[in-house]
Amino acid sequence: MTVIDFTAFIGRMATASGETILPFFRTTLGIENKNASHDLDPVTEADRAAEAVMRRMIKDNFPKHGIVGEEFGEERADAEYVWVLDPIDGTKSFIAGFPIWGTLIALMHNGTPAFGMMHQPYIGERFSGDGGAARYEGASGKRKLAVRRCASLADATLYTTSPRLMKAPDRAQFERIESEVRLSRYGGDCYAYCMLAAGHLDLIIETELKSYDIAALIPIVTGAGGVITTWDGKPAQAGGRIVAAGDKRVHEAALKLLNP
Repeated sequence: MTVIDFTAFIGRMATASGETILPFFRTTLGIENKNASHDLDPVTEADRAAEAVMRRMIKDNFPKHGIVGEEFGEERADAEYVWVLDPIDGTKSFIAGFPIWGTLIALMHNGTPAFGMMHQPYIGERFSGDGGAARYEGASGKRKLAVRRCASLADATLYTTSPRLMKAPDRAQFERIESEVRLSRYGGDCYAYCMLAAGHLDLIIETELKSYDIAALIPIVTGAGGVITTWDGKPAQAGGRIVAAGDKRVHEAALKLLNP
């Protein structure tokens, strides 16, 4: 069985999760804080319902596969094939009514991201990739994704979800790069990585990510020709401190400033 055999199933799973989530969007819904501290780490009924739907589909169709999800934890995480799910990446945008969120679905094969999809059901967009190519499907049709060339940090547009999510030493390193780029903007969560793959921005720097935040995005970014690693240049699928770039020259320049 090859990865391509799973693409139609992933599409059905994205459709089912979207149909589950949309009735909750821009409504009065219950919000819980998963963080015991003051900082808000929200989870909603929509998060749990969508992940439950996807888990049920996986178990019905591929009972030997593992599952790692944000809301319901791990099952058979050492299996050959493991699904990594984030039902709503960008929950803070979701609860504020902004459509800058998406469902992340990754298929891992022997620990490596083999296929990833970001589905935004409200806008009706899907970004997918297998590491060799990346694709867009939405209101404007279907097309291949490709990153854009960018020779230096001075020419780059930089995104991060929020510097406030970073620990103080990491934030100081981030600010060194922010002072070098042409434009710096905040927000986006998973959407920023898809815009990088589509050639609209050049660099993303994040910290404190989990595997379900990033696994699905890796095959999209690399499939479009980009580079995505940890700050120390290692594979990114476990999460942590992440740097993604459309051009390897910008990636190399960012790593130099992040590792003085």
